[in-house]
Amino acid sequence: MVLRFTLLMAALAPLAAVSAAQADEWPGPVQALVEEGLEIHGEFEAPGGLVGYAASHQGREMTVYVTADGQHAIVGTMIDAEGNDLSEVPLDELVRAPQEEQVWQQLEQSHWIQDGQADAPRVLYTFTDPNCPYCRQFWEQARPWIEAGEVQLRHIMVGILQPDSPAKASALLGAEDPEAALHDHSGGDSVAPSAQPRHIEDQVYRNNQLFDELGLYATPTTVYRHDGRLQRVDGMPDATRLHEMMGGEAP
Repeated sequence: MVLRFTLLMAALAPLAAVSAAQADEWPGPVQALVEEGLEIHGEFEAPGGLVGYAASHQGREMTVYVTADGQHAIVGTMIDAEGNDLSEVPLDELVRAPQEEQVWQQLEQSHWIQDGQADAPRVLYTFTDPNCPYCRQFWEQARPWIEAGEVQLRHIMVGILQPDSPAKASALLGAEDPEAALHDHSGGDSVAPSAQPRHIEDQVYRNNQLFDELGLYATPTTVYRHDGRLQRVDGMPDATRLHEMMGGEAP
């Protein structure tokens, strides 16, 4: 299943909200909405003398328009005479883009195994379970771009599919050469589950938490940048999406 990457966890939205100091300057109707649970992410100029606010509530994005006197607010979508949605751009700039950047940082800070050259111009994150046959298939499909030095895959090791998945994921993360161990495992020499130091096992646990927090449900799930925005592919990509993910046809 292929989806545009969207933030599913409302708990992350407040991290992109504006500061409390700015909140003191909001008009009364906006402050009233905040007291009801809205998160305000930024302010923007709107047509007709209105002032717009990009907001979210429990993961749902919305715009709020305040009248010139500051006494009334309208929650909803604004369109122009041609039917163009004037709310999408501010929501993209003030809500989605910061949240996507936050997600990318979370992926960077997770525990992953590098697959490919460190200086590869394109980086993809993929959630990999050692017992997932489709993860192995995706690893194999990526070989042309990896071996050409064009793409680096960062395998965020999770243990969710089978009872021994966490132990296998820990064994790969704790290997003397994790990249070589993952290469052998994905090539058919399956890793054996084994006890690892507590901090390695904790890394798998934290990766599992991130998987859940982002609302993911399949392995592999791959996140990458395309035209400046995050994209997500659940499971195996088709040929067209694979080329998009990798930045072009196989070298």
